[in-house]
Amino acid sequence: MSPGEFLSDRLGGLLLHLIVMAATGVFLLASGTESGVLVIVFLAWALVLLTVHVWDYLRLRAYLRELNAIMDGLDRKYLFAECVPRPRGIFQRRSFDLMRRSGKAMIEAVSDAQASQRDYREYIESWVHEIKTPITAAQLICRQTDPDIRRRLSRELAAIDDHVERALFYARAESPEKDFIIRQISLDDIVSQALDRHRALLIQSGVHIETKDLCQTVYTDDKWVSFMVGQLLQNAVRYRRGQDPAITLSACPLGRQVQLTVCDNGIGIPPRDLSRVFERGFTGANGRSRGGSTGMGLYLCRRLAGFLAVDLQIRSREGRSTSVTLTFPAKEDLSKM
Repeated sequence: MSPGEFLSDRLGGLLLHLIVMAATGVFLLASGTESGVLVIVFLAWALVLLTVHVWDYLRLRAYLRELNAIMDGLDRKYLFAECVPRPRGIFQRRSFDLMRRSGKAMIEAVSDAQASQRDYREYIESWVHEIKTPITAAQLICRQTDPDIRRRLSRELAAIDDHVERALFYARAESPEKDFIIRQISLDDIVSQALDRHRALLIQSGVHIETKDLCQTVYTDDKWVSFMVGQLLQNAVRYRRGQDPAITLSACPLGRQVQLTVCDNGIGIPPRDLSRVFERGFTGANGRSRGGSTGMGLYLCRRLAGFLAVDLQIRSREGRSTSVTLTFPAKEDLSKM
């Protein structure tokens, strides 16, 4: 708090003092008091007034500094009311008690919301694990049916499995530190995991896959990155062009970092939508025209990439291609996570 702020807060009281001093001076002069006595009285009055306000200013400034120090030292700022010392004045104590009651109510609401969110996340994870059993059983049953029906059912079951997997990763993204493990792994292994998982979709869609220079080593969580690559493959298949659809996955070193690029020759992204593709639930013009888009795939990719310190960039030329680049950090940079 600056002196100017303090004086502006006390301006009404100071004006009242000046009015009282002026009225007192007029009264004393009218009663025959000598001017020298008036000067001494007003100087003493002004000195006392100045001393009181200086002391009050220093006291309030020290108190505010203490409160700021307490606030800066708290990880959970909403616990501030529970940590500050009680003020001395009766009015301030009553006001403080009201704020503390309000703070307790807010803390209880936050705790209830966190508990509810945690229970919901645990339920989603449990549901995902349980639903995978009937999906697997249905895939096994499909093998005994007519080949044409088997292909169609397998594709739909794979789509259901992808949605279930996306729900699981969305739930885990709320507390990522409990799930991911950073280790050394080859990009070739990560890409192979993603291609194997989506092999049926790629074959049935007639998409040609080309890989280049994937023998690069990165430090990351292979399960999370494989999921991200899988989302990029699904997008490339969904927004492919009718003739000779192709996806190229290539890697290259960039100093101590490594870049993985997933590039397709699909319909591309309109320039007006490009800046919003990582927003949750955003489907854009392509998603609305082709249907089946949830707007969650790229959102989850950006969210998971942030936890893994992976830089995710997208470039596109409408009607020609889309390219997504994942830049993996150096091992030394991961020590800061």
